[in-house]
Amino acid sequence: MLFPSRCPVCRHENRVEFADASIHDLQCTACGAAYCLFVRKQKFEVLFDLGTRALMDGYAREAVASFAAALERFFEFYIRAFVLEQASGKDEEFDVAVNRLDTTWRHVVSQSERQIGMFALAYLLREGQEPDFLTGKALGADFRNRVIHRGYLPRRAEVDEYAARIFALIDRLLTELGPGAGHVELAQERSFAAHLSQLPEGVTAVFEEHPGMFRARRFASAGPVKSAPVPAGRTQGALNDAQVFARALAERGAALDWLRRF
Repeated sequence: MLFPSRCPVCRHENRVEFADASIHDLQCTACGAAYCLFVRKQKFEVLFDLGTRALMDGYAREAVASFAAALERFFEFYIRAFVLEQASGKDEEFDVAVNRLDTTWRHVVSQSERQIGMFALAYLLREGQEPDFLTGKALGADFRNRVIHRGYLPRRAEVDEYAARIFALIDRLLTELGPGAGHVELAQERSFAAHLSQLPEGVTAVFEEHPGMFRARRFASAGPVKSAPVPAGRTQGALNDAQVFARALAERGAALDWLRRF
């Protein structure tokens, strides 16, 4: 999927493909100016937003694939946040900790089950309790496998339910991470700085923060999903996953209009 980017020189709107590292070396198709676009967004956020946009546009099967990938990449995000948080508490040099983490991750980069095992241990050590939400039923694993591996064509209601599960879990774990998530943000900023230092003279650097389902939550521009007002004399029950996702979609879905199809 493409997204729009305005040239910093002539303001022409260019079509840009998402880059895996959130670093985009571009040349304006109108004036020819070279610029580098840095998008301050984690991969799990991009994937979930792509899934949400696909769902809103009626592409149910594509949405499932993006939601599933978003969850896997969020598990990686959590692991990285935990490891770097621990290193910070020991006054370990940040770059050394990141390098050690990267070299260790190479052992499991192609093995999703081992990554889930690493996440389970990180959660246990950080929260002091079993990650009882890691069951296949809780994660919608059977539905995911039917859609992705067996070619099942899901109904919209099924995808809504799956998206709600993934959204609620990530939202909850982000809340539990709190400031700990900032360590991964810092790692991204350092990777940006390294690329920035190698840019040729005359290339303009552009930094952007794209709105999305989780960025609004984490950076408090939208805040947590709120409950509707309760009439006097009645009590407010907890929102279930579907209600939480529906409320978030109503509040933040319009912010994904920039993810339009060209």
